[in-house]
Amino acid sequence: MHEESTSRRKVDDEVHEGAVPAYLLDHENTTRPKIMSNTIKQKRKEKAGKWEVPLPKVRPVAEDEMFKVIRSAKQWKRMVTKVTFVGPGFTRKPPKYERFIHPSGLGFTEAHVTHPELKCTFKLEIIGVKKNPKGPMYISLGVMTKGTIIEVNVSELGLVTPAGKIVWGKYAQVTNNPENDGCVNPVLLV
Repeated sequence: MHEESTSRRKVDDEVHEGAVPAYLLDHENTTRPKIMSNTIKQKRKEKAGKWEVPLPKVRPVAEDEMFKVIRSAKQWKRMVTKVTFVGPGFTRKPPKYERFIHPSGLGFTEAHVTHPELKCTFKLEIIGVKKNPKGPMYISLGVMTKGTIIEVNVSELGLVTPAGKIVWGKYAQVTNNPENDGCVNPVLLV
């Protein structure tokens, strides 16, 4: 019986010339999807390279550096110790419900934006905080640290699109430490 089982395997193992195992049958057709995925990856890289950011790598900020914990009667609150963007309609929540305290001295509405090609600086209104490298919570709080991407109102500059429309908002990256300098100095991403 043992001899029979080995003899059967020998018959199965004989491979005919030109024959391909079942699991390799699809491998001839994979060239097209592979080419497509490579082109998609290439396009993504080109798009990423389109926005040359002045500060590509930024030091992360620890949470204890970011917030100062204040213990009140029954609850803990965090006071933001970094510069934040405060919109025109910003109002504080009632003290009972607020979790984060925004000191009014650290709230900014304008930035000194430098145009890299014109080599000029303009005082422009901030529209919003778009990306903070520290994390999504800082974006929702509107915190501006070194490396943050903000949107500024460039309608005063008179920039025009190829179609002839006036550009309203453009992105800029903060290149200084606003909490140390007392002003926000971003560079326009052109």
